[in-house]
Parts: sequence; structure tokens; C-alpha cells
Amino acid sequence: MGTWLDNGVFYEIYPQSFNDTNNDGIGDIPGIIEKLDYIQELGCNALWLNPCFVSPFGDAGYDVADYCQVAPRYGTNDDLVRLFDACHERGMHVLLDLVPGHTSIEHPWFKESCKAAPNECTGRYVWNDNVWAPMEVKGISGVLRGISERNGAVGVNFFSFQPALNYGFAEITEPWQSAVDSPEALATRQAMKDVMAFWLERGVDGFRVDMAGSLVKNDPGQEATIALWQDMRAFLDEKYPEAVLISEWGEPDKTIRAGFHMDFLLQFGTSHYMDLFRRPEHSTAEPHPFFSREGKGDASEFVATYKRNLELTNGRGLMCIPSGNHDMERMRRYLDPDEMKMAFAFIMSMPGCPFVYYGDEIGMRHLDVTSVEGGYMRTGARSPMQWDDSANHGFSGAAADDLYIPEDPAADAPTVAAEMADEHSLWHEVQKLIALRQATPALGVTAGIEFVYCEKDAYPLVYLRTAGDERVLVALNPAGRPVEIPCAFEAKSVLYTLGDAPELAGGTLRMPPASAAFFAVK
Repeated sequence: MGTWLDNGVFYEIYPQSFNDTNNDGIGDIPGIIEKLDYIQELGCNALWLNPCFVSPFGDAGYDVADYCQVAPRYGTNDDLVRLFDACHERGMHVLLDLVPGHTSIEHPWFKESCKAAPNECTGRYVWNDNVWAPMEVKGISGVLRGISERNGAVGVNFFSFQPALNYGFAEITEPWQSAVDSPEALATRQAMKDVMAFWLERGVDGFRVDMAGSLVKNDPGQEATIALWQDMRAFLDEKYPEAVLISEWGEPDKTIRAGFHMDFLLQFGTSHYMDLFRRPEHSTAEPHPFFSREGKGDASEFVATYKRNLELTNGRGLMCIPSGNHDMERMRRYLDPDEMKMAFAFIMSMPGCPFVYYGDEIGMRHLDVTSVEGGYMRTGARSPMQWDDSANHGFSGAAADDLYIPEDPAADAPTVAAEMADEHSLWHEVQKLIALRQATPALGVTAGIEFVYCEKDAYPLVYLRTAGDERVLVALNPAGRPVEIPCAFEAKSVLYTLGDAPELAGGTLRMPPASAAFFAVK
């Protein structure tokens, strides 16, 4: 790649909940600027901001009403540009969240598309031509009917207020469906290029693209969607060649070909990511995360999928592994802070850019709270950042009842101040791991990986990272019991240990309970 991504360690910020400077109970962009030194001290050198644009906030901003205007509750466009500048002064970078698949019903495009008289937005969304007719389209979760003077129903991508933008249909089965190269589908594509250009002109470094694989409808092999993104990438290469694109897709063999730099390892689909730190998605079975010291987990399906993706991308892989995000339960629901140290040893020693979800570095808990802005179960992972032991944990000067989401009420709620004061804390372990990653090329984004030991329902997990002549063997035993395996590598030095020190000697790797080591090997 040859970009700043080669050393990227991201920090995901949910703007509503990070730092409130105007005491309205909601985080804001000046609050993010105020905490950049903290993020940099942790070791992260890039930010991903969840949507911060004008929105009715039915889905926490993933229902955009104006792609080119910061929501007033967060500040102004000038504040966002100040954030870009402040990051660049520190050698940091910023990705905004681009939501190209749908808008809010309050977007001016949608209001125009509802009119009976033809206009430039008539074909901007996925409308059929008869309000009574069904719409059976893969990727369309439902329709809105009877909301317009226009005769037709409009497809929605997820919530009922998120009408699907029209990028065309790869396979046309109804007369109302547009071809991918139709004027209306190309106009939607150009509108999204204009959005990207707007923010790139103002200094953003690129975009994390929400549900990037969902744009073209009736596209079973996703080849038309891949071609669409290749066209987007060609546009960027001509005008903004430094612009970074990271996809929420979950299939790196498709996204790398489509022109994205990296792909997110999703918590849904076939990745088996959830086997590592949580319970499998939508499962009611008792959770047995691999990184729990109970030692009943299994990483083999995850590794098998990861290896398959490596093969499909000629070894590039480039899957970003997050500690969590705004769409899943916090890791702390399933792992205690000591177990989370082991999880971060894994995250910070794998290829691709690691992502730290705000608050995971201090072990913030998942809360059982009432849904806010369409969060439902996800709301408990979106509570305000806990900075210190002052009112509202230092997040806001507002009354507690006015906070965006209630805070952790526990007497032992983790805070940044307490974690930074304790040299043995999770925060310091994450900081140490990031620093080691940045100082060790073989642990980096594009360095090679080879899995040495991963058996079904067994521990440890061992893999070799390589960059040039540098070789680092990563050995992780989350289980609360000792393990021993044959291992032919010869250690030159030990770069990192967690828990009691493992031993690599005489063709054997011996690992105490809940231990990890990074060995420099010959």
C-alpha cells in the first residue's frame, strides 16, 4: 500500500458519547479535539468517527439528512475541519463514516423523489411503479407505502425510515428496475462521489464505508457492486489518490478487488469473529469465548476462515480486527480486564489495522439500558466515556438525566484516570502492546502470518509473523490451565510476556495458565 495505513492503529469514536464540551449531555467535535492528546498517548494514530451529519437520529445518525453538513449538536463544519487539522498536526489521520446505501426520509433527495412530477430525484431511490405491488428484492428489508403523491412503494434497507438509494439492478426482473448504467443509477453514484469530494477537499483522509457490499440490488455474485466501487476508486485515484477506503463488507477477496484498502472483520456473517471474545451472533447458547480463562472456547473456525481469506487475496488478507464497535455488545460483558489483556495481545499482533472501540481500553462495561436512537441491544455499548470520578465521570457538565445514555452506575466503574494511575491496568497493557507493534515490523499491518498451532477446542493459539528477516512467534494461552505443545522454533529473545513467562526450548512450547509471549525466533 505504501500509505499511512501501513502503521495505522485506529480509535473508533461514537461522537454522541465521547466528550461533551457545551454541557448539553451529548458529545461533540470540540470534545474530540480536546482529547486528541489522550488518544495519541494511548498510541492510536487514526480516528474513525461514526456519522456526525445532519440527521433525525432515528438510527444514531446512520439515517443521513444532509451528507455535507455537521449536525448542530456536534458543532459545525468548521469544527470538523479543525479536527482534521489538529489530527494532521499530530501526525494522525481521520476517517468519516460514509453511509451510501440509504438516507433518512428527511433528506431533500427523498422528499423530491416522493413527488408525482418527474424531477432529478425521481430515480434516486428504489421505487416500484404501483403502490399496491409487492417488492421482493434481496437486500430490501421492507417498503414504505402511501407516504407520497407518487404511485409506488419505496424499498428500505433496514429501519422503515431508511429508504434505499438506487444504484441499479444487476439482474432486472421488473420493468421499474433500473440498469446499473442507467442515467438514474449513475446520477446516484455521482452524488456519492460529490459527497466524498466535499469532505476530501476539507481535509478528511478517507472513509469507512457502511454496508459497502449492499449497493447494487439483485446482484447475487456482487460483481456489479465490485465494478461500482472500482469506478469510485478510479474517481478517487484521479482526483484524491491519497484517499483511504475501508469497507464494511466482510469478504476481503471482493473488497480488495473492488479498490478498498482493507475490509472489516464483521461480527456477523461467516468470520467467526464472535467466537473469540463474545457469544456467537444471535446465539442463545451459553457463551464460551476463546479468550476466557475457562478454556472452553474454540478459535479453529475463525482461523480456518481467516486462512481461506488469505488464500483468496494472494496472502494480503488485510482484515481489520476491532476490539468492538457501536453495533455489538462490549467485550467486557464476556471477558474481565485480565482476559481482555490477552484479547488485546491478539488484536495488536494480527495483520490489518487494529481498531480500539472507545472505552474498551479501560474495560467499560456493557450496560442494560433503554434503547436510544434505534440502538436497542447496541445501546449498552454506546454509553458515555468514563474519564474520571467527577460528576458524570467527567463526560459532561449536564444534569445526569440529560445525558445521551445513562452512565455505568457501579461504584467500581472503570475510569481513564484510575486506569492511567495503575501501572498494571488494562489501559497500560494496551498502550504497551501498541508501542510494541509500532516498533516491530513483523507485527505490522502488512507483515506475513502463518498459523503454527490452532486445533479444534484446544489451546494455545500460535502464529508466526514475518517481515523481511524479522520473525516473531506469537503464543497465546487464554485458558486457566497450563498447556504444552511441540514447537520447532528456537527463541532468540522474548519481546513480550503476559502472566507467568512461557518457555520455548528443546522443541517444546510450555505455557502457564493465562499466559502469552511474543518470541523473536530464528
